[in-house]
Formats: sequence, structure tokens, C-alpha cells
Amino acid sequence: MLEEFKKFISRGNVVELAVGIIIGAAFTGIVNSLVKDILMPPIGWVMGGIDFSNYFFNLSGGRYDSLQAAEAAGVATINYGRFINACINFLIVSGALFLIVRQVNRLHILHKEAPKTPPRQEQLLEEIRDALRARPRDATDAIPPPERPA
Repeated sequence: MLEEFKKFISRGNVVELAVGIIIGAAFTGIVNSLVKDILMPPIGWVMGGIDFSNYFFNLSGGRYDSLQAAEAAGVATINYGRFINACINFLIVSGALFLIVRQVNRLHILHKEAPKTPPRQEQLLEEIRDALRARPRDATDAIPPPERPA
């Protein structure tokens, strides 16, 4: 079983998957920062200084000015502003991945469509064929048909 595991783990697909997961985790950090630090402040400013991450429903009935104050008090809350941020993150990540996959697929198509040069032997045979076709034919060049036994 250990040999089978070694064979499984050394296959390229497993290593590629691990690299993809690590890069995806790093990419998620970048997207989170993009949404939180770059996109949401202007959107909040346009909407009158609103911070989506601070939107919440207080389930305890008390009054809290911010989500941080409610969390510090240990109050049960529904944090729908964070959910909005998570949805925006998802849309950005899925859009970026769509563009990446689209470009990779385009490269695969271009790679498949590239004309492959035939082997040298085939090129020589084509040259011989073309030379024979270009040669003028007359009656002396005709090859008699094989004789049939009676």
C-alpha cells in the first residue's frame, strides 16, 4: 500500500493540484484586500459613507453603534454586511478565474491549430510526386498494363 501511495502522490496531477490550492489561497488574500481596502471604500463613499462590513442585525434587542461593539459585548448578530463583502469577493475571484481559464483555453486552441511540419521522408516523397506530375508525358512514358493470363 505504501508503494501505491508513493505512485499516487508522485503523479503530476496531485502536485499540480497542491500548487493550485496554495496559489488559490494566496490569490484569495489578494482579492480580500482588493475588496476591503480598494473597492469597498469608494463604494461606501458613493453611497454616503456606508461601510458594508458594519451592517448587522442585532438579535438581542439592545443598541450597538458598530458590529465590533456588538461582538465585544458577546451579542448574537446576523452580519449581512460581511456576507455582501464575501459575495463581492466571490464575484471578483470567479471573474478573474474565468478570464484566466479563457486565456489558457485560447492558448490550447492556438497550440493545436499550429501546423505541424511533416517528417522529412514525407516531404521528399511529396517532392518526388510533384516532380513526376510536372514532367511532360508522352506515349513512350506510358507503362503497359500487366498481361492477364488466359
